[in-house]
Amino acid sequence: MLREATAMNVRQNLGELLNGVQYRHDNVVITKAGKPVAALVDMATFERMRRKNDGEFERLWAQFAKGFEDLTDDEAQALADQALKEAREEISAKAALTSQAAGKPAPP
Repeated sequence: MLREATAMNVRQNLGELLNGVQYRHDNVVITKAGKPVAALVDMATFERMRRKNDGEFERLWAQFAKGFEDLTDDEAQALADQALKEAREEISAKAALTSQAAGKPAPP
């Protein structure tokens, strides 16, 4: 069963919530100021999530690395520098548009 509990409720009732997770396989979403910030899940669920994430990360990393096999360190650094420059320019352009829309002067 999926339950929701505030952080204060978790502090006050941790033992009860843990029993629900351990014995009834409840999942508890912990909220602060009405926003979900964490979850309590049983160990079997946690291990499945971890195994899935670990395998997925390794697969994606291998695929990513394969795309850069033929580059020297200097070429890879140049690509990274260019990507960073473009990202910063995009952020500056968006900030300028937002400032214009709000009637404020654009940031430097």
